Amino acid sequence: MTGVLANQQITDLMDRGIIAADRAFVDGQVQPASLDLRLGTVAYRVRASFLAGKGRRVEDRLDDFEMHRFSLEGGAVLEKGCVYLVPLMERLALPADISAVANAKSSTGRLDLLTRMITDEGTEFDRVSPGYTGPLYAEICPRSFSVLVRPGMRLNQIRFRNGQSVLSDNALGALHAEQTLVTGGPAVISDGLGFSVDLKPEQGDLVGYRAKPHTGVIDLDKLGHYAPSEFWEELHSTTGQIILDPDAFYILVSREAVHIPPDYAAEMAPFLAMVGEFRVHYAGFFDPGFGHDAAGGTGSRGVLEVRCHEAPFVLEHGQIVGRLVYEKMDQSPSQLYGAGIASNYQGQGLKLSKHFRAG
Repeated sequence: MTGVLANQQITDLMDRGIIAADRAFVDGQVQPASLDLRLGTVAYRVRASFLAGKGRRVEDRLDDFEMHRFSLEGGAVLEKGCVYLVPLMERLALPADISAVANAKSSTGRLDLLTRMITDEGTEFDRVSPGYTGPLYAEICPRSFSVLVRPGMRLNQIRFRNGQSVLSDNALGALHAEQTLVTGGPAVISDGLGFSVDLKPEQGDLVGYRAKPHTGVIDLDKLGHYAPSEFWEELHSTTGQIILDPDAFYILVSREAVHIPPDYAAEMAPFLAMVGEFRVHYAGFFDPGFGHDAAGGTGSRGVLEVRCHEAPFVLEHGQIVGRLVYEKMDQSPSQLYGAGIASNYQGQGLKLSKHFRAG
């Protein structure tokens, strides 16, 4: 049986030294189907984003791209529009049958904080080949807001796989018939489960938020602290459509409520790169139990981080903007998303990151 490794299997990898770290692992770092990765103690300001490439180490390539380095101890600001490389505390020694994929955490994506993992000899972002042994790095590029970071902060997460376990469209259709994966809209199944944007809310006319261009710094340790109006413009619509401005960043919400049954995990992916002039900017992991009734998740929507490119684009209610790719778990996780653990977005609707005050 192959599939995504569950929390108890990840803990076993840690106990066996397959996943190791510079500092002791902390409570809450292991999620139902992923492991949070922690920033190390130093950051490098680099001239450009890069991949190590075959036969080369990230450390060696820093000689070509490093502008300066600085300590994160005590806190340091990563400035909007700049590219940084931060060695992570975790490192891997994967067996030949285990691969891994990384992704920005929900709150990271909602701040438009482009965070991607790179590895030695890597030729793709956020991908770890089976059998990889070596360090992990986070490439961080704040796109909308400058942020204050410290060692140990968790901006991205890693998911481990044994083989390939993505559900075919036929299997996905059967699972939906059995367990109802989406409500509030039709089940559009094509290379995953399509979901659309909600621009006709049941109450009021607030449909989303647009990031303001000139704002202060966000301290990532301060939760429920910032006034949304200092960083975001509200978007209202009574017509079921909005016009996206080029290179602006938006927070919207899916029309459908999403359900991830306990024996499955999912990943958000762009629907089609060539549908219009926009894309859902940050793919994201959906853990087992997200939107699951028994885990308190009834009616959980998918929050969409959208950026428009090149030309203004009209986005309309019900337009399909992304898809969920479902995978089988290798084992049932002993802990579900939202069930007794600190899950910030279970049962969510349109919601900014946890750093902003509600209401």
